[in-house]
Amino acid sequence: MGNVRPEMIKRIARELIERYPDKFTTSFEENKKILSSLARFPSIKLRNSIAGYITHLMVISQAQSKGLSSQSLK
Repeated sequence: MGNVRPEMIKRIARELIERYPDKFTTSFEENKKILSSLARFPSIKLRNSIAGYITHLMVISQAQSKGLSSQSLK
């Protein structure tokens, strides 16, 4: 079973990736630091949720660029 994330987190994450496509990586810890430098968030939990979703999206996009299917990531 996967995580269920609110649409707000998904929208913010997609917008940030669109604005800063080269900044984010597949590392959750690095993405947290990048988010802290880019914007202020009202809570750490919100920042971590966005960083987690960005990490998830980056892993998927990296796998697709290498030609791997999403089933092989599990």
